[in-house]
This record gives sequence, structure tokens and C-alpha cells, in this order.
Amino acid sequence: MKKRKKGKQSGFLTKLKTNKELLCLSLPGAVWFLLFAYLPLFGILVAFKKYRLSGGFFESLIESEFVGFDNFKFLFSSGDAWIIVRNTILYNAVFIILGVVLPVIVALLLNELRNKGMAKVYQSSMFLPYFLSWVVVSYCVFAFLNPEKGYFNSVIQQFGGEGVSWYTEKSVWPFIIIFMSQWKGIGYNTVVYLASICGINKTYYEAAVIDGATKWQQIKYITLPLLKPVITILLIMAVGGIFKSDFGLFFQLPKDSGPLYPVTNVLDTYIFRALKTNGEIGMSSAAALFQSTVGFVMIMGANKLVSKIDNENALF
Repeated sequence: MKKRKKGKQSGFLTKLKTNKELLCLSLPGAVWFLLFAYLPLFGILVAFKKYRLSGGFFESLIESEFVGFDNFKFLFSSGDAWIIVRNTILYNAVFIILGVVLPVIVALLLNELRNKGMAKVYQSSMFLPYFLSWVVVSYCVFAFLNPEKGYFNSVIQQFGGEGVSWYTEKSVWPFIIIFMSQWKGIGYNTVVYLASICGINKTYYEAAVIDGATKWQQIKYITLPLLKPVITILLIMAVGGIFKSDFGLFFQLPKDSGPLYPVTNVLDTYIFRALKTNGEIGMSSAAALFQSTVGFVMIMGANKLVSKIDNENALF
């Protein structure tokens, strides 16, 4: 037994010596995860307490009253809870679908451009909106939708029509939100898929051309099948955010307009408005824990489903 233990220890030390360069390279990342991902997990306890500051964080955490699942009740206590959950899920479902379809199409089109210089110009111009904050974007949109001096109302009035009060018109905002979301994010997603396309071995296409394959056949039978692993992984990760929303998109873009709440109020904006009123830290933590738990379950479920259909393309 002692010889086996010594053998195992020596084998472990040998592996450490062999991989010491890789271990040194991974050390900063491991420290970062320890400090900013694992240690903060103690904060989960805040979701189950009526947190009150009475000194340091740990002192306050220990002395705060334990309330169990009471902090989670406010998420579903509102009469608009169904509308909020519906909006969150439906918007994210559309974002997930369009977030795959549109970037893949644009990446395929960019890859087919013969003028690579212009392709880089198009790629950069589409990538630029990704770096703009929703505050900046909301003011750009306001310049078009301003009820008094906005560009759209000016054009409508020039043709003899009446101006539209865009920030009280509920019917148009689902389309505006979806359009602006894709406009802002399509550049980043396109770069991911374009990089994957550029990594495909060119000999596949050369062989297809020799066999007389058309451009569409090359895309259908070579490009898309080889993009399938990347699409699947990104899709699984996106499903994990089904209960989370881009706060700036739903709060800044419609200018927090009350008449638009039925179509713009999602889980994140509801939590913000509710907590702005009562200031309960425990409720905020409960909401974040609920979203993270649902996201974890969705990722595990989606990965399990993918592994049953095509195990090679599963995330893990």
C-alpha cells in the first residue's frame, strides 16, 4: 500500500513538473475565478435573509434575520407577473433565433465578397454599434422618434399625415426593440461565425468545385455542417439567459415610458423599479439567484437534449 501511495505521489509530482509552464499560465485565471466567482458565492445567503447593515458584510450577514423564501415572493406577487415573465421569455426566444440566423447569413455573405478590403469595412461598420452604450443609442433613436421634432414625424407631416406619439404607441415597440437589439449585436455575432468560416479547410471547397458543386451547394453541404458545432454551443449558452434581459434595451431605449410597460416591462426592469421603491437588498439577491438557477437548469437541459441528438456537438 505504501509503495502504491508513493507511486501515485511521484506520478502526481511528475505531472506537475511536466505541466508547470501551463500551470503558471493558468494561475492568474484560476486566482481571478477564486476571488470573483467562487468567494462571492457566500453572498447567496443574502437571498434568504432580511439583510440589514450593522457593520461589516459578514457581521451583517450573520445578524440579519433569516426569512427563508419570503424574498422570492415579490417576483410573483404582482398582478403583472404573468406579463413580465411572458415578455422576458418571448423577447429572449426571438433574440436567440435571430441571433443565430441573421449573423450566420451576414457571415456567409461577407465571406463570399471578393473585395476583402470592402468586406473588412462592412465588418467594422457592423461591429461599431456593439461598443455603444444603450444611453447613447436611446438618444439616437429619440432623434428619430421625438413626437415634436423627430425625423419620422417630420417626414409623415410633409406627406400630409399626423405625427405619431411614438413613446405611447405600444404596438410598434416590440418591433423597435427587436430591430435595435439585432442592429447592436449582429456585428459581434457575425465576427464569431466569420472566424469559424475562415477556419474551414479550403480543400473541401476545391474538391466541391472540381465535382461541379454550385455556391449554394458548397454552403449547404460544407459550410453549414462545419458551422454546426459553433452554432450549437452558442445556442446552448444563449438558452441559459432566457430569464435575463438587457436592462439598457428595455429601460433606456423606451425612456422608461409608463404607457409602454405592457410591452417593455421585463424581469430586470420590474426588479429595478420594485427595489427602487423598497430598497431591499435581500429581494435583489433573491431575484438574481432565481435568474441564475433557471439559467443553469436551462443550460443543463439544453445540453442534455443536444447530447441525445448529437453527442459530439454537446457543450459537455
